[in-house]
Amino acid sequence: MASEFKLSLTDINALFKIKYEKLSENVYNSANVLLGRVKKSYNFTGRKLQITVPQSFAGGVGSGSLPKASAAKYAAAEIEAKKVYAVVDIDRETIKASQSSEGAFVEATKEVVKKGVESFMRNMSRILFNDGSGSLGSSAIIDISEADAADSAIAALLALDSDSNVVVPIGNMKEANFEERDLVDVTPSADAGAGSSAQTVKKSVEIMSVDPDLKTITLDGTKVSLADFKVTAVGSTENDLVAAQIHMQGSEGNDPDGLKGVLQQSDRESGKSYNISHGRRWEATDINKEVAGVKAALTTDMLNEVMLKVKKKSGKSPNLIVCSYTQYEKLLNMLESQKQFTVNTRAGLKSKSGADISFSGIEFMSIDGAVGIFPERFVEDDTIYFLNDSNIHIYHRPDFGWFDDDGTVFLRKSGEDEYEARYGGYLEIYINPVFHGVLRGLEG
Repeated sequence: MASEFKLSLTDINALFKIKYEKLSENVYNSANVLLGRVKKSYNFTGRKLQITVPQSFAGGVGSGSLPKASAAKYAAAEIEAKKVYAVVDIDRETIKASQSSEGAFVEATKEVVKKGVESFMRNMSRILFNDGSGSLGSSAIIDISEADAADSAIAALLALDSDSNVVVPIGNMKEANFEERDLVDVTPSADAGAGSSAQTVKKSVEIMSVDPDLKTITLDGTKVSLADFKVTAVGSTENDLVAAQIHMQGSEGNDPDGLKGVLQQSDRESGKSYNISHGRRWEATDINKEVAGVKAALTTDMLNEVMLKVKKKSGKSPNLIVCSYTQYEKLLNMLESQKQFTVNTRAGLKSKSGADISFSGIEFMSIDGAVGIFPERFVEDDTIYFLNDSNIHIYHRPDFGWFDDDGTVFLRKSGEDEYEARYGGYLEIYINPVFHGVLRGLEG
């Protein structure tokens, strides 16, 4: 019976390739500005990929007598593919109900396919601006014995809602990382709970709701409890909050490398990226303006500082600036007098009393020309990235996209009256840190 069902879906496979394969590719290349501009290749084979990185000049130089030659210094960046997926379902009844018309059949699967690719691209954007850990954030940390009124108010947010789901305050919350219906893994701190059960990783916990104003998420109360986020050991205050880590399901330590991890290195001497130790010829221009817990107001001098330091270090200016919406708003206000406005008379109107008014965007003028500035919701509120997109490369293994190795994209699920489709593949994001800069520690 299984083979009969599989053969009956050959028409689906043919339609899928013709109708949706190019659409999937187009979405991947236009999901956000940076993903659309970085290099991509689809021929990464073998266990690892090694990229030779020159870290010095070659040859000896001198005056007055013939100098001795010196060898160039090279390092080998190592790339290993990571598994990145999106999975969607469609029930069999929907397929059968729409078989009488090809047009209706295409419409029946179109939304499922579209949402699958959109979900994958959202996750790719998250990965690109993260640190490779798979972390979405962590619950707030509060020591009640030293808490002030503000801390106590945050601690009070940890509670059960009317449906017995757990409302969790998130420290330094990045709203884009959390979406309703996402499934996440929760890893309580070793200090959480008096027993080992409270320290067990909770798998595939559904996010029921997200409140960006209160900076809380609500998690399925059948999978987690208040004890997973509180200290209940002897001698501690029960209301102390611990940093339970929240990861995208199955992603802890499994994400491809991202900008935050490669460019922001708090301990560069001991840190590594792609198996190369960070040093003068293998680190980004990372400028943190936060001093003693106080963040700095953004100025044009700061932008100039990062741009010029990247140019001095690498010989090339960044060609793309990506920032949070918080800093983009500040940039718009700073450059109010330099906005360019376009006024177009509405077509078809005899009178010119109506008009569409908007600004086309903002640019930073570097030594090497104008650089576009774009907002991105996956960038932290206090951060601006200065990037050279020609030095970011996504290496994919062959056949990235919809999985059709079994002759069809839609696979019948065992024991279920529905089919499953899988999108994604195996990839790594390679970022040469020398050509990029980051400005952080900016006030909101």
